[in-house]
Amino acid sequence: MTTGNRNPGLRIVMAQLDFLVGAVPANTDRILDACRQARDRHAADVVVFPELALTGYPPEDLLFRPHFMEHVQVAIRRLCRHISGVTAIVGCPLQEDRLLFNAALVIRDGRILAQYKKQLLPNYSVFDEKRYFTPGEEPCIVTLGELPVGITICEDIWQAGPAQQAAAAGARLLVNLNASPFHAGKRDEREQVLALRARENNLPIVYVNMVGGQDELVFDGGSFVVDAQGAVTQHAPACVEGLYPVDIAAGAPATADCAPRLTLEAAIYDVLVLGVRDYIRKNGFDGAVLGLSGGIDSALTLTLAVDAIGAERVEAVMMPSRYTAPMSLEDARAEATALGVHYREIAIEKPFESFLGVLAPVFAGLAADSTEENIQARCRGIILMAISNKQRRILLTTGNKSEMSVGYATLYGDMAGGFAPLKDVPKLLVYRLSRYRNSLAAVIPQRVLERPPSAELAPDQKDVDSLPPYEVLDPILERYIEHDMSVERIVAEGFDAAVVARVAAMVDRNEYKRRQAPPGVRITQRAFGRDRRYPITSGYQNFQNGGD
Repeated sequence: MTTGNRNPGLRIVMAQLDFLVGAVPANTDRILDACRQARDRHAADVVVFPELALTGYPPEDLLFRPHFMEHVQVAIRRLCRHISGVTAIVGCPLQEDRLLFNAALVIRDGRILAQYKKQLLPNYSVFDEKRYFTPGEEPCIVTLGELPVGITICEDIWQAGPAQQAAAAGARLLVNLNASPFHAGKRDEREQVLALRARENNLPIVYVNMVGGQDELVFDGGSFVVDAQGAVTQHAPACVEGLYPVDIAAGAPATADCAPRLTLEAAIYDVLVLGVRDYIRKNGFDGAVLGLSGGIDSALTLTLAVDAIGAERVEAVMMPSRYTAPMSLEDARAEATALGVHYREIAIEKPFESFLGVLAPVFAGLAADSTEENIQARCRGIILMAISNKQRRILLTTGNKSEMSVGYATLYGDMAGGFAPLKDVPKLLVYRLSRYRNSLAAVIPQRVLERPPSAELAPDQKDVDSLPPYEVLDPILERYIEHDMSVERIVAEGFDAAVVARVAAMVDRNEYKRRQAPPGVRITQRAFGRDRRYPITSGYQNFQNGGD
């Protein structure tokens, strides 16, 4: 099928855009607007959209609703009526009889010129596509200008088969539609895979990725182009929407702008900001509120919130208790002032005393323990949730991955809230991200970066009273959670056996807490959420051999 101009050159626009899951009419509007801009402002021959752009990704069980799929059919007909003067390659679900496919439609001037059905359906990590889709089997080659172009979708490019199939069918360029979520190091992985596919088939590849936050996933964009030798010739920035023209001459992509490669801290920070911004925006909250303790976690959470939605929409609440150190109050005030947020102090002594009074007959003769600590945390949770409800501001929880892993958090207390920006950020990385943010502008007091971390729920309390030092804890957690190492293997790498066994036991017995935690941005390959599903009730023990 031949479309577009008859000139040897071809201009393809990569539409790196943020689509809202389920908002089919609004997504259709965005696609049509992007087609007009690509045609009129960028003189595009072709505009390529991400995977499932029409529905947003992942639509999950919305795909099971007949009414939802009716919306999709209406939208496809609307695209056909209104896309003119440019060829659009649009990712969407495609229903044929009783089967559903993850597809790409090639549309121009009132017609669907071709369609491609995704062949490789990922069913690992955060992906669950086999639950919904039937795999395709055939390549799709469409002639754009004078160039035969093969179309693939996301996972198809990560294995050799679909690209080889397209090359064998005559493709001289591959276009790959993606909804590829971020994790640390993902840019390098993508470039390595596409370089291999390009060299295997002697074909340049245009890789178009979605951008934006969807619950715990963040699609970081970073659309790019490789030539037939696998060299990157163009790279769009991460975490930024845009229409990025790609010029193809004599079958080869021209060299164009390449976004700089960010440091790990910068890349993660930008993804966290985007995840917070989109969760708040897409769920219709007026702003955000959080508890500011004077510690490192709440300080970083506050900077993320301000960078995401602006200081005028963020409120920080310091809730001192009898155990709050004066330096914590001083540092919380300094953070709020530096960032320009609305700040208030609400002491929890009166509600804490009231609860202790009500419970005095129950607690008679029993020693104080973590129960009293948890009551303080829950007093704070009640206050913050009340402000959240009254002001329509989402409550951001401030706990990190290290704490969540071992259950060092209070249900209905510091775990109360609607979104957890640091849920997948280990404690040591919290410090690195904070130093990175301070390198842009000093907003977190140096003392916060230097003082020993403490929950301040008991006299002279420090985290190390309950946990191994984070320099020991975080490497153990990474091995146990993200790499599924056994206790024996972790010990063999030089860690103390008793400490490893204790940490593993804490992780295992706190699954029930993690199930009740709010969602948070995923930045690692094994976050607590879609890609880690463990039973709450389990007799499995990973800290000893089962016997002969």
